[in-house]
Amino acid sequence: MAQHQFQTEVSRLLHLIIHSLYSNREIFLRELVSNASDALDKLKYLTVADDAFKTINFDPRIDISFNKDAKTLTVSDNGIGMGEADLIDSLGTIARSGTRAFLEKLADDAKKDSNLIGQFGVGFYSAFMVSDSIEVISRKASGEAAWKWSSDGKESFDIESAQRDTQGTTVILHLSEEGTEYANRWSIEDIIKRYSNHVAFPIYLTYEEKEWDDKGKEKGSKTKTDRINSGTALWRRPKSELKEEDYNEFYKQLGHDTDEPLHYIHTRAEGTLEYSTLFYIPKKAPFDMYNADYKPGVKLYVKRVFITDDDKELMPVWLRFVRGVIDSEDLPLNVSREILQQNKILLNIKNASVKKLLSEFKSMADNAASGSDEVKQKWETFISQYNRPLKEGLYSDFANRDAIQELVRFKSTAVEGRTSFADYVSRMKSDQKYIYYISGGDDKTLRASPLLEAYRAKEIEVLIMDDEIDDIVIPSLFSYRQTKDTPDTGADGKTESQSWELKAVNRVGADEELGGKKDKDAEKEAKPVIEKIKKALGDRVKDVKLSRRLHDSPSCIVADENDPSLQMAQMLKAMGQTEMPDIKPILEVNGDHPIVAGLREVDDEERIADVAGVLLDQALLVEGAKLKDPADFVKRINRLLAK
Repeated sequence: MAQHQFQTEVSRLLHLIIHSLYSNREIFLRELVSNASDALDKLKYLTVADDAFKTINFDPRIDISFNKDAKTLTVSDNGIGMGEADLIDSLGTIARSGTRAFLEKLADDAKKDSNLIGQFGVGFYSAFMVSDSIEVISRKASGEAAWKWSSDGKESFDIESAQRDTQGTTVILHLSEEGTEYANRWSIEDIIKRYSNHVAFPIYLTYEEKEWDDKGKEKGSKTKTDRINSGTALWRRPKSELKEEDYNEFYKQLGHDTDEPLHYIHTRAEGTLEYSTLFYIPKKAPFDMYNADYKPGVKLYVKRVFITDDDKELMPVWLRFVRGVIDSEDLPLNVSREILQQNKILLNIKNASVKKLLSEFKSMADNAASGSDEVKQKWETFISQYNRPLKEGLYSDFANRDAIQELVRFKSTAVEGRTSFADYVSRMKSDQKYIYYISGGDDKTLRASPLLEAYRAKEIEVLIMDDEIDDIVIPSLFSYRQTKDTPDTGADGKTESQSWELKAVNRVGADEELGGKKDKDAEKEAKPVIEKIKKALGDRVKDVKLSRRLHDSPSCIVADENDPSLQMAQMLKAMGQTEMPDIKPILEVNGDHPIVAGLREVDDEERIADVAGVLLDQALLVEGAKLKDPADFVKRINRLLAK
């Protein structure tokens, strides 16, 4: 027997599971059944695709039994099984990035955390909620040896050789006092029917049934084995036969979630391609959605035979939050996972599925505009969770960009909450040419920016782009195009399209619609002051200009049309582009402000330098930039205050 220490994070996780108050302990059985189903799926695939496994006598099933007296509950399958190394890797470590963040969330939210079980591969560990110790006996389908893993869920686990006649895995729970309530037929049947009724393999429960004589006295008992799940592929059944409860139950088993889904989309395609899809949108974004090694949420089946659940090619990266199933009639059963990436049939299914999802999202948005509070809240939940991945789609999915741009939402200076490009356009002034936005900071900083002063004065709406990704996505979008179907005297009607360029208010040229006839006179009058400031600042700035956007503030900074913003430059450096040259801003000054106007009669170069330096540094600070020399800024302020 060999003893192994748990990985540190596993040890901490087990401590949290065992000592926290869970609102839904019964999900441990759902997780064990789900693991068994996955093991059966994998072996079923191999018996079709790999000659080495075709000789296996494979009759897939999951068996559950219990012993009240011994306080045990057993879940067994005849699936792919595990060897010694697999047991150590699967049950002794959690080899996924983001686990630490998961644990922190679990610790902070322990009393309502049952919905987190199943994420990051921790489903098996939920069994320790109801067990004092657990034994796992497993034999790999490709091997002859069996191994036993055992642990009390504290610091370590043991591995030793064992006996098992066939491939597969048996999990034996030695139930704690809290867990003995599940060692009965009715509890097990109820849990399976609620959470695992649609598992594609038969689940059998073995139990002792008492026998009674004619006088009602117990005369003994006999062992019975009953199938306790329907075992149908729900996605293959007609929608007319299914209720919302059926979809919700299947999602909980598929997505390892205790919450109901936010939305589901069930499609059956017939014609050139035959396939079924069932997609779910979770109420909460997956924990690993922003991890590079996120776990894909869509499973691929061919003629109901499981192929893979770890292929990121089944959905675009920006739709990685989608959970569900794709089942094709046209792919060969022995298709390899490497071939999938170049398969035209799968590519067509993928493209059609993306368009279907986008159509459903658009319907959700349209319904929210005129629907009940519940419908509106559903859309608000969707946007709050998935607005950012949708923005990624704007950047990466050019083919669907027009559809995605109708879905993304932004904050605004004109309305509460979030708004769309289409709603912005509907509120535009009749003579307004552009859609204006400001990016590069948090919501509070952006709203306080002096760059917005003139736009507010002229009642021009500006979109507040306070997400880091906006600085990357929006410049690549360039414009918003609106397409409308209009009636026509012909049979088909016609389509009209109009587009508006997106203008960042913190860039040169965005103030075109703010100018007036007096601008040239003002520039001529302010020219001497501008020259003084420009000379004082030297190569700290790219240029100094008279501003048309400032009303109350003395100065602001803007970026040249071809330069990245300060925030973008900081982001690029943080990503490792350390050799990137410093981006010099353009300083705009308010010629009517007393600080700037006061320099007209000043010839003291030291004082001009102090004022110019403060004008630049305070403009940088307002935009959230870091000063290169804070001490110099303080000295200049002190000298000016002293005068």
